[in-house]
Amino acid sequence: MPTVVLLDSSLSMTRPVSVEGSEEFQRKNLAVHGLTMLFEHMATNYRLEFTSLVAFSSLWELLVPFSRDYNTLQEALNNLEDYDKTCLEAALQGVSNVVQQEWGTSCPCQVVLVTDGALGIGRGSLRHSLQTVKQRVDDKKFPLPFPFPSKLYVMCIANAEELQATDSMDNLEQLINLNGGEGQIYTMEGPLCLKSVQSMFGKLIDQAYSPFHAVLRCGNLTSDVQVFPRPEPVTIDEEVDPIPKTVQTEGDEIGTGATDDTEEETSTNQMAGKSPNFCVLLHGSLKVEGMVALVQLGPDWFGMLYSQADSKKKSNLMMSLFDPGSEPLPWLGRMSQLGPASDAAENPYGEDDSKSPFPIQPKHKRSYAQNVTVWIKASGLQTDVQKILRNAKKLPEKTQTFYKELNRLRKAALAFGFWELLKSVAELLERECTLLPDSAHPDAAFQLSHAAQQLKLASSGDSKYAAFEQNITPMLTDFSGGGGADRI
Repeated sequence: MPTVVLLDSSLSMTRPVSVEGSEEFQRKNLAVHGLTMLFEHMATNYRLEFTSLVAFSSLWELLVPFSRDYNTLQEALNNLEDYDKTCLEAALQGVSNVVQQEWGTSCPCQVVLVTDGALGIGRGSLRHSLQTVKQRVDDKKFPLPFPFPSKLYVMCIANAEELQATDSMDNLEQLINLNGGEGQIYTMEGPLCLKSVQSMFGKLIDQAYSPFHAVLRCGNLTSDVQVFPRPEPVTIDEEVDPIPKTVQTEGDEIGTGATDDTEEETSTNQMAGKSPNFCVLLHGSLKVEGMVALVQLGPDWFGMLYSQADSKKKSNLMMSLFDPGSEPLPWLGRMSQLGPASDAAENPYGEDDSKSPFPIQPKHKRSYAQNVTVWIKASGLQTDVQKILRNAKKLPEKTQTFYKELNRLRKAALAFGFWELLKSVAELLERECTLLPDSAHPDAAFQLSHAAQQLKLASSGDSKYAAFEQNITPMLTDFSGGGGADRI
């Protein structure tokens, strides 16, 4: 998980602090000391992760792009210059740009903001930015929440009493809330000194950068491994009383399987040495054979290990975590039913490896003659809605086509959990009903009202009306020749 260090280099960071044995010691020096401690820790325990250094005052500057060279980061830190006033909003926008250019919007990132809590004055100050958050137009939105998964850690070179004397603490807490509550504010305890800043950064290291040691086990073979970044607990929303699931410190390898592509997530530290090492053996085997190994992380929680090249000469043993559950890969079936092929009554791969038991065939044979509805771009969804509206204008002649397109959209929306789409289409149909000309066939109004009502019922999520297999059928009226069973 990459890290961006956002360091305040405004004039307020040059305010002196009284430290024994030093005549000219500034808050900036305390910040540099704390970050040096963090960089030394990461160089030892997180050396495969990328870190970037950004300095800011009224403007922001990328001092070091994402790098694993902590000597370069330390050198830039030691040569930091002083600038003018604080403008945190521009700096946060700069962080957003730097991360998106390098990693896109899907890679999680940790942002460490180091500041003295003096948040500027007038326009451009954090106080002014937060007061105008709800008055922004789309192209000038506040940069939080970041468009990528993130945690924001605020390291204040000040104690809590100093921050609470003004509204600085409230404003910083609002920053964390705008980022979805992901992050934490750290303040110095006691006087501003080297010991206090070491204690504060030590808490950050324990929280976000502590190494995760585990044991990888396969039968009688074991290996001590280090996993980083540290796996986060996962909470399943569907549970009535959700309990966060955590990765156990002992992982059991289950078996191997072929793969064509790779995924991201966790890197495992390869422990090289003269003594035989199971982790090295596994990594080399997976790399040569182009296979993955299934690993059990806890009760009903699985993942996979595989080799991924970091450069032409270097590769890492990676671990990707599946969603918790006994069937994380539907095509594979239940993980608990996996076992050696030799235990089967007959070889599931055939005598000459000409067949495969995977993917597991569903119990009910389905027809794939009709294309699956997929909305990758907004234009595809817009086209499907326009088809429905075009047929709605030609009712009752296009009744069958209208309901065919309507049911196709309904099933796709239910499959995606896109309840809002059903409500919106229902409102569009109601609007079409009110816009019907006087010359329109009476059955058109009945069918549009009926379809809109059924979509609204389905959008409620009630299993009685939101069944995936159920179709909306045309309403039988005197005008459609279906008798008076459903007459209005």
